[in-house]
Amino acid sequence: MKQNALIISFFLLFLWPIEPTPSHTFNSIFSFGDSYADTGNLFILGSQNRIPGPVVSDNPPYGMTFFHHPTGRFSDGRLILDFIAQAFDLPFLPPYLAHNGSFQHGMNFAVAGATGLDYSFFVKKDLRSPSVENTTLNVQLGWFLELKPSLCTSFESCRKFFHKSLFIVGEFGINDFSVAILGGKTLAEVKSYIIPSLVKVMSKAIERIISEGAWTIVVPGNVPYGCLPVILSLYQSKNEIDYDPHTGCLRKYNELSLYQNKLMHKAINQLRLKYQHVRLINAEYYCPISEFIKYPKHFGFIDKPLRVCCGVGGQYNFNIRQGCGMPGVHLCQNPSTYLNWDGVHLTEAAARYITRGWLRGPYADPPILTAINN
Repeated sequence: MKQNALIISFFLLFLWPIEPTPSHTFNSIFSFGDSYADTGNLFILGSQNRIPGPVVSDNPPYGMTFFHHPTGRFSDGRLILDFIAQAFDLPFLPPYLAHNGSFQHGMNFAVAGATGLDYSFFVKKDLRSPSVENTTLNVQLGWFLELKPSLCTSFESCRKFFHKSLFIVGEFGINDFSVAILGGKTLAEVKSYIIPSLVKVMSKAIERIISEGAWTIVVPGNVPYGCLPVILSLYQSKNEIDYDPHTGCLRKYNELSLYQNKLMHKAINQLRLKYQHVRLINAEYYCPISEFIKYPKHFGFIDKPLRVCCGVGGQYNFNIRQGCGMPGVHLCQNPSTYLNWDGVHLTEAAARYITRGWLRGPYADPPILTAINN
């Protein structure tokens, strides 16, 4: 019965266009996040030698499907953020660090590798990473506040401008988990103090954005962390019970995402009670990605959905030392039939499906188009 319902849901998602009716509109979009939303900020940091090592997303075959060249996006093509911009007839969001062009249609502050938690938090826990210091959620929020005077000059003008803007805060969590785990913290420690602290920081950031006049805010939850090929490769287990029999994903790592999403959903409900005039939308990564893995053929994906399109070696076609964009790495024949692009990030095809679910349901509560119609 559930499978039949999913098939119907799939065909509805396939038939519905992403583009809403002309009455649904925003004048701008402002995005905060990590590599799931980065449109070039990390590449700019790399070109300025502000981060260690090369940025592989500026190498082919990144960007091959839609842009036909690398753009700094960690995908073969468009991200969910790009599809949302197109849905509202807005231009693709420029990366904030480019500092050129008009900001009137919004700005993207997301940076690949960014954490939700501050650098100082990790230092206090004896955890350090060169990628987190200058790109965290609060740093991105600071960039937004620096940009604001170029968009509006008074509280009233800002309120009017941001009432017609869409704000997207997240996804955050993948990098917070990874910094802690790679730093030697246990999964229990991640659950006990990393996740609650992250949810608190995100809640405060959302409140600050609301105080600036934001009216419509999308808050994406975390992805199924234990389904990422990078995690599946790094933490392989010989114990069959460690894997979900329906997905092949690592249970304990997925439990971290589920716990974060549960706490964040509770926090959003509390914010809804406090700010009843604001449209707060809880968007899903976990549910759609899990469904893609369970029923790949219904979504046009290969029957081994955990395998990577752009990668090399092993059960998941992934090698942490030889990633996409590096010499000798293989590319699948048809990225549109793959869920995962490079071991961490989604293909354009997966992003398209999720965007439809955020706009019209069932992957958002409430769906974005429902929220702005009420």
